[in-house]
Amino acid sequence: MLTQQEGFWQALDDLVANSEIVIDRPRGSRHPRYEEMIYPYDYGYLQGTRAADGDGIDVWVGTQQTRQMAGLIVCVDVLKRDSEIKILLGCTHEEMEQILAQHNSGLHVGMLIERS
Repeated sequence: MLTQQEGFWQALDDLVANSEIVIDRPRGSRHPRYEEMIYPYDYGYLQGTRAADGDGIDVWVGTQQTRQMAGLIVCVDVLKRDSEIKILLGCTHEEMEQILAQHNSGLHVGMLIERS
């Protein structure tokens, strides 16, 4: 029997495995509304899913060859008055820290949850 934590990660693994990953903001591209924001890694969403903002669940894809889930970033956006998760796939610890720093700028705040 899975522990609650193992069940949580397994549910996310299943969601990722059964969803197409759509990269709509490739590494090095600029945010469509906030030009100063440049994406350090591929950023997109899981096709056919829905997050708090009504769009697909967000994903960051790091440089590792496998797209194994490395963790999550839980974000709160004070300006939009919402909260959501960002799934981190194929990310090293350093990449996750860099992505977290991106989410802790401006009116965003985020917390990294690394998978053990």
